[in-house]
Amino acid sequence: MRLLSIAVGIATRGRPAVLAETIAELGRQTRPADAIYVCHVTDDDVGDLPSRRPDIVFLKAEAGLPRQRNAILDAAAAHDVVLFLDDDFLAAPAFLEVLEAVMNARPECVVATGTVIADGAKGPGLTVEEGRAILAADTAPPDPRAAEPHFNGYGCNMAFKMAPVRNHLVRVDEELPLYAWYEDIDVSRRLGAYGSILRLAGARGVHLGVKSARTPGLRLGYSQVVNPIYLARKGSFPWSHAVPSAARHCLINLVRSVAPEKHVDRFGRFRGNMLGLWDLVRGRAHPKRILEL
Repeated sequence: MRLLSIAVGIATRGRPAVLAETIAELGRQTRPADAIYVCHVTDDDVGDLPSRRPDIVFLKAEAGLPRQRNAILDAAAAHDVVLFLDDDFLAAPAFLEVLEAVMNARPECVVATGTVIADGAKGPGLTVEEGRAILAADTAPPDPRAAEPHFNGYGCNMAFKMAPVRNHLVRVDEELPLYAWYEDIDVSRRLGAYGSILRLAGARGVHLGVKSARTPGLRLGYSQVVNPIYLARKGSFPWSHAVPSAARHCLINLVRSVAPEKHVDRFGRFRGNMLGLWDLVRGRAHPKRILEL
């Protein structure tokens, strides 16, 4: 098996304690990362990590997930593979080992995404302790190196083969600001034009879904409607997916705003949905409009 140079890239904002736990978990990898890049906006985002972890490359960029991830792509350009992890994603110990094995066995693979065994983003979120308990109780699949075609890379854990990124100048779209709803679909689908997108059975992890430092409901609701349409017009997201996605979120936010979850601003999201629809009708819709809301 050819040894690959694998870098881990983490864009972070406002969650230094969780970031530290995510990085600590990377120390348990059976196949260590060749480099770790952390891109932050202010010194407060990373706390005392730079003084404690001189082995990590710390980068600064303007706020916004796409800008921060592009800064990582630039810094890590010489590596064979860059694995993007959210700052609240706990990777199981075999994650990088499986990623390298599959990338070697399936050279056509240009985007790989792991199996999320628990996703706190779909609920109130998980604590670090809960995430580690879930990882400890998880059982590896019969074939840890099994891989199947997938529609896109999931932003909390997606690996890019860097040769096509370099050759085709693939970038994360900076027209999608802040939390950048669906930036993962856009960039992984565009990169997927040069090979396959695979979901890896044995590269496993827990997405804590920490609720701090998230986009307010109004802005997120606007992005839920406008971003899919923007990407469909751009050609990276099929209309057959974009329109149902926007409609589904409008309906969910409307219904659940009657008795909202404590951790979700449903009414704010629905207001953002309606503003996005109104902007689409008026021809004013653009992802960057959330910066004015």
